[in-house]
Amino acid sequence: MTTPDVVSVDGATVAPTHPEPGLTRRVGAYNDKLFLAEHRMEEGWAGAAHSHPHDQVVYVVSGHLRVVSAGRIFDVRGGDSFAVRGGVQHQASAMEPSLVIDIFTPCREDYI
Repeated sequence: MTTPDVVSVDGATVAPTHPEPGLTRRVGAYNDKLFLAEHRMEEGWAGAAHSHPHDQVVYVVSGHLRVVSAGRIFDVRGGDSFAVRGGVQHQASAMEPSLVIDIFTPCREDYI
């Protein structure tokens, strides 16, 4: 994958996708090393436990998620963040409507 040195994304032009019930995704700027996505979760949404080779940082803009990862269960709310190394299984559930920003490295080509 080759990307320009600078990538700018006009959020007003990004069409949302719905990869599963209760989850809306909008893809932001990315290059071959970094990838940004906005995720909106409806209250009651529960993602499947999964892992991927990408390191991931999650910033919770608003809402409340319960996360299960590496034998831990913890809650994150607006203003909180957490990081998961690639290859580590994790799962999140929305305890209330939630908005998060996910950053992955390297790029999540499967989301493009």
